[in-house]
Amino acid sequence: EDYMKAAELEGKYAEYGGYTAEAKAGELLLGIGIPIEQHNGPMSNVAPGWKLRVLLAQALFSDPDVLLLDEPTNNLDIHSIHWLEDILNQIKSTIVIISHDRHFLNEVCTHMADMDYGTLKVYPGNYDSYMLASVQARSQQLSNNVKAKEKIAELAAFVARFSANASKARQATSRQRQLEKIEIVEVKPSSRQNPFIRFDAEKKLHNMAVECNALTKAYDRPIFKNFKIGIRAGEKIAIIGQNGAGKTTLLKTILSKRFEGIPADSGDVKWAENANVGVMPQDNTEMFAKDELLMDWMNNWRNTGDDDQVIRGTLGRLLFSGDEIGKSVKVLSGGEKGRMIWGKLMLQKYNVLAMDEPTNHMDMESIESLQIALEKFDGTLIFVSHDREFVSALANRILEVKMDGTVVDYSGTYEEYLRSQALAG
Repeated sequence: EDYMKAAELEGKYAEYGGYTAEAKAGELLLGIGIPIEQHNGPMSNVAPGWKLRVLLAQALFSDPDVLLLDEPTNNLDIHSIHWLEDILNQIKSTIVIISHDRHFLNEVCTHMADMDYGTLKVYPGNYDSYMLASVQARSQQLSNNVKAKEKIAELAAFVARFSANASKARQATSRQRQLEKIEIVEVKPSSRQNPFIRFDAEKKLHNMAVECNALTKAYDRPIFKNFKIGIRAGEKIAIIGQNGAGKTTLLKTILSKRFEGIPADSGDVKWAENANVGVMPQDNTEMFAKDELLMDWMNNWRNTGDDDQVIRGTLGRLLFSGDEIGKSVKVLSGGEKGRMIWGKLMLQKYNVLAMDEPTNHMDMESIESLQIALEKFDGTLIFVSHDREFVSALANRILEVKMDGTVVDYSGTYEEYLRSQALAG
């Protein structure tokens, strides 16, 4: 009898995936970038930024009927996001996601729930389908309202003209009934707002913006060795790679001490004489260390000839208006601080922009506005990003920092780079 009970329990254990649980857990942890040597260690050994990844793997491991994910791509690199897309498309769970990653939403979602105009409306399809459908629905409603108003005016004119005419009284009464049935649907103003961003370069660079020769940088391991690159004026370069590979380190080393960067262990960086580089760091704590009002903070970056109206206008275009400009920068959210830095870059008219994860903490409208502004920017752009839609739209050259200390330099778009890697693999 005990043997029968043990066999039954063993069958249940197998049915619930007991024999494959350890392998599945290991596969999930590797997928989100947790190295094998940490799999059996304590959570206290996992870096703070990676603990969220472990929690994500834990949620996926349980094969839930319903999975709720709040900004799951935050702190994930491009490769990990692609892995997560594949996992979510394989599982049979009902998934509810909050995300500002447009590419992720397009790859994973079958429906979009839009919270706007004070209501929640569900659209079939992915993010691109939703955007098209929502714009078309709003446009159609506005068009219907215009036609309804024209019809109301026409019927009202007839009623006013012939209501006292005995021969036309019946027709006037009929028109009045039609008039009463027509409804004008209220089209509520959107809760969304797009900042207006425009980056102008005061001095145009020609030929080379910067040349780096034999750059080497190491901390506890080599980040890159004998790295060489020449960046031409007008290029838009995306730096990608796994978390911890050294993307920020590479960007800061290219900037050098001349432009708020760090020195290489060896090698040299030569910027063009007229290069004027504006930097948006990933960690902007130092930029907002002082307890200043928004107006005063932005005043620090005014150009000669800029008056208070220019500063107020810049803040207004970045969605800071009215009483807001009198509040302290200390109470700003991460996204608001990012928009303030965009204001600095707009005012200073740099001919080179260096941005480290500029879409972090941003809503869809801000990301889309920044992307459009950078597409129109005729200066040089060097940026680190894990947002594939952003990288795909902007980059014409890719630098991928590898964990082994090598840097792949590819001239072309991100999609072309992915195809080249697939062929190479």
